[in-house]
Amino acid sequence: MKPRRLKGHKAAVACCIASRARPGIIASSGEDGRICWFDLRCKDVLFTIDLGEQPISSLCFKAGNEAIVYASSGTKVSCLDIHMVSSWKPLETYNYNKDEINQIAYSSKSNFLAAADDSGDVKIIDTSQQCLYKTLRAVHTSICSSVQFLSWKPWTAITGGLDSKLAMWDFSRGRTYNVIDYGMPEVDSTVSCGNVGQCLNPAFVHSIAVPEMDMLQGLNKACAVARGDGVVDVIDLESELATVKSKNFQSRSKKSDVQAANHAIGRNLVKRTQLDYSLGGHTAAVSCVSFSLFGERGKFLISGGNDACVKLWDWSRHFCAEQTSCNNALILNIDLKKKVNWLCTTTTDSENLVVCDTSKVLKIYTVL
Repeated sequence: MKPRRLKGHKAAVACCIASRARPGIIASSGEDGRICWFDLRCKDVLFTIDLGEQPISSLCFKAGNEAIVYASSGTKVSCLDIHMVSSWKPLETYNYNKDEINQIAYSSKSNFLAAADDSGDVKIIDTSQQCLYKTLRAVHTSICSSVQFLSWKPWTAITGGLDSKLAMWDFSRGRTYNVIDYGMPEVDSTVSCGNVGQCLNPAFVHSIAVPEMDMLQGLNKACAVARGDGVVDVIDLESELATVKSKNFQSRSKKSDVQAANHAIGRNLVKRTQLDYSLGGHTAAVSCVSFSLFGERGKFLISGGNDACVKLWDWSRHFCAEQTSCNNALILNIDLKKKVNWLCTTTTDSENLVVCDTSKVLKIYTVL
């Protein structure tokens, strides 16, 4: 499969995002401190923004206004208006993180921006008031690599780190609902499919993806986790939270109430699907994961890894109670020859997968 190549960066491309409102619009950032803006209908880069010499680790659009882009470099988050092509002076700059930022995310339901950094902290910034709202800390004991907001549950964020922990937060209170430690032995009997990680690689959490509200009715309350042991873990977060709530209820209730609660949530047991190398998956750390925007939105998961491969998974067909096997979950494998830094998908029918590897160019594929 020969990709289209988009040029504009002077060093490795670190991140890319695709517009939901304007099909074919792509923004990318790199280790050269540059943001490139592409329109897939055009041959060349539309324009570039040079923010400085520090690498730009992450990008995100402002929900509801994709003319506003947030970019993280070092310990700083800059807010840019792409209509101001004459100056590129940031509209706002936030310097609340004390260590290097790995990922930023903007809430689809409010004016909050999250920034996860190397110290393990996550800063929640109120962009409407232009102030720090809350700091999420004392859970991750190593680098916090990824953060996302849950669109279906207000005041909830999910974070992952290189301590192998996945944490679900009530960020209004700065407390966790639940913490999953992938460094502990797997004892969950509700895990289906592979459930076989790479024994030599720790299960660090490198990336988290959550579906949008309009994706796949009934399956949009899931979360995909890119792990360092080569596994893509798909979790039913609603069931996970319901089980935690039930356990808390059991600890303070009498036996008859516990039995009634167990019966009520019996059909909502924690559901997890693990897509690993035994199913044709990655043979090294998974660096990024994303739900598809093309076709039936969210139907596919796309993962990229340090094995220089991109995998397309039909996760939704297997993420249900009736399925016991994921042997046919892998739809497509793309060998890139270089490690994958990041990827995203577009809403277009063609040229719908954008991949950033360790080269200076973005690679564009048509996968379906």
